Amino acid sequence: FLDIIFSFLGLAILSPIMRIIWFIGFFENGSPIFVQRRMGINEKIFLIIKFRTMKKGTKSVATHLINTSNITSFGHLLRITKLDEIPQLYNVLKGEMSMVGPRPCLTNQKKLIRERKLRGVFQVKPGITGLAQISGITMRTPTLLAESETIMIQKLNIYYYFYYIIKTFFFIFKK
Repeated sequence: FLDIIFSFLGLAILSPIMRIIWFIGFFENGSPIFVQRRMGINEKIFLIIKFRTMKKGTKSVATHLINTSNITSFGHLLRITKLDEIPQLYNVLKGEMSMVGPRPCLTNQKKLIRERKLRGVFQVKPGITGLAQISGITMRTPTLLAESETIMIQKLNIYYYFYYIIKTFFFIFKK
């Protein structure tokens, strides 16, 4: 219920910012929106929506495997501020994601998928933010990531739901 309310309000409130980002992205590389296959709850594949931060034609692999020269100048700003994530509110509204949960992985991240399967991480909806994001844990360390997601899932309640969302804003502004 909270996911639906927050995603709807977020899309409504942030729509002017989304239009500006779309406009700038369109003129920077002609394609401001990026859609990618990701694994969701029960390993179901869905299309995640983000603002494009990399040049068109960049390989669909984990960000840490991409040459940073593929990140556009505007894309760099979007990544630092996490504004590239705003369109995912639509994924939350559709019920494919939650505000809080493990970040959805790419279908070709075999080691991370294996680690998540071992720990039952795919039994919950993926999220925009969570323990790994506020702790600075990335997909570079799949085992550590899956372990932190397991801890988050086991402890997740209404308090931690709000805690992770609020801490995410502090984490972004700290950067």
